[in-house]
Amino acid sequence: MTERLRDAAGRRVCDAGSTVIQAARDPRLSWPTVMDAFRTAATGVTTAPPEPVEVLGIDETRRGRTQWRQNPDTGRWEPVADQWHTGFVDAFGVQGLVGQVEGRAPGDVLAWLTTTPLTWCKRIRYVAIDMSSSYRAAVRTGLPHAAVVVDHFHVVQLANKMLNIVRRRTTATLRGRRGRATDSEWKARRRLLRNREDLTDQQFSSMWNALIDAGTIGMTLLTAWIARERLRDLLACARTGADQHRIGHLRWKFLTWRADSDIPEVRQLATTVDRWWPEIAAFIATGHTNAKSEGINRVIKLTARADHGLRNPNNQRLRTRCVTTRRASGHLRTAQGASRSRSASCSHRTGAAPASDRPAVH
Repeated sequence: MTERLRDAAGRRVCDAGSTVIQAARDPRLSWPTVMDAFRTAATGVTTAPPEPVEVLGIDETRRGRTQWRQNPDTGRWEPVADQWHTGFVDAFGVQGLVGQVEGRAPGDVLAWLTTTPLTWCKRIRYVAIDMSSSYRAAVRTGLPHAAVVVDHFHVVQLANKMLNIVRRRTTATLRGRRGRATDSEWKARRRLLRNREDLTDQQFSSMWNALIDAGTIGMTLLTAWIARERLRDLLACARTGADQHRIGHLRWKFLTWRADSDIPEVRQLATTVDRWWPEIAAFIATGHTNAKSEGINRVIKLTARADHGLRNPNNQRLRTRCVTTRRASGHLRTAQGASRSRSASCSHRTGAAPASDRPAVH
């Protein structure tokens, strides 16, 4: 086997996102040979220092089941591999996944931060997370100068969860059973989770009137739904340049509605929002989200699904690091992209205008 074939097989796994068995089947190579070639090709990705990051995204992803091993000395079962991995993403730039560590405890996050240069950590201004107390505690300890930003998606998700809990509790309390398809609150369960602007006037009117006719159950659900919409109005101030007076007014309306309603789930939601208000206010002021971390988690799950699961945590972190890092992309070119690049370079040499200003497809 030539070094050229070995390098091509490793680059196919590293850059093209192909599975090891697929990269080994076409040139008729063995799985260990391609895996060793992939580790060699991935060295440039794992050893390269990350570029400065202004907004760091932290989120966890599940890799599989927890692996246990029995200690021969004590006889107790100890975890060998955690089922959760924590990823660190360039949430404002184009680097993608810059690091990954096993576990999601505050100590795991701090352990990864200690491996990065101090000058790199000082460049971080914001850290985007979900509503995780562990990540917030780790950021306050390891990056005390950075502002923590809570993603608004998780805040709205918490409000939707509140709506479902209110619907189930009121149905069980007043009807003495679970919801049925003939119940008005059961028919409106999906529309209650949709945004007001996504509902047509006819859909909104039918949902509103049906819940009004349902009596106490419908009135309770509408009260919780209005609380969710007022929270969304508050979060919608992000990226609009709203002043502090408008933000404070919308927050006062949400808290006043919470105080006037006699629903324990709405009050619990307002208490959680008030506890996370500095982080939510940072999102409204900056507009930074954790969307890139969520997208990279989806790519990680697709990679594991294509491999039918990865049992080795080290191999999984290496595969996901290469497939989600922009630095590893661009080494493989399609025939169309290569010909387009050659034609563009030839036209520049002859002085003619290029056929397209778009870059070559990688």
